[in-house]
Amino acid sequence: MITDNDRNQLTEFLGKLTDTDIFTQREINAFLDFCDLMCVKKGEIIADIGEVGESLYFLLEGEAVLIVGSTVNEMVVGQIPAGEMLGEMSFFDRKPRNVRLRASKPTRLLRLPRGMYNRMRLEYPVITVLLLEYAIISLDNLYRRTSTDMALLNQYVYSIGK
Repeated sequence: MITDNDRNQLTEFLGKLTDTDIFTQREINAFLDFCDLMCVKKGEIIADIGEVGESLYFLLEGEAVLIVGSTVNEMVVGQIPAGEMLGEMSFFDRKPRNVRLRASKPTRLLRLPRGMYNRMRLEYPVITVLLLEYAIISLDNLYRRTSTDMALLNQYVYSIGK
């Protein structure tokens, strides 16, 4: 349950992430009515490989890592800092996840379940459009971080033999 104190913190957080000339205080509060707050301990799995995303997550505090491989042979392939959206790929394309999402430190998440998202699409289409724009930005940030990491890895690998 989101308390008044949580609501104030979340409103401030969301206000920093969005164009507040478009996304008003009233709309932020309406959006929060569709969400719940999750507190995840370090090491806990937020979403696992093979699952289809039934929720969108917003990382308020802490950090998450993207992991591939079995639980015995895991490899971290990315980090998600506070301020990012999580789980948007599987949520929107409804395909099973290819990576495990795990909290790398105590983490607070805002969760938007699919049923509430569907209801929000009908009741607040403007909020939904802004959310989709945010999802595009979040995916772009992930892609840029990943492509930068891959470029550095390639540079390292191919410069060793020279």
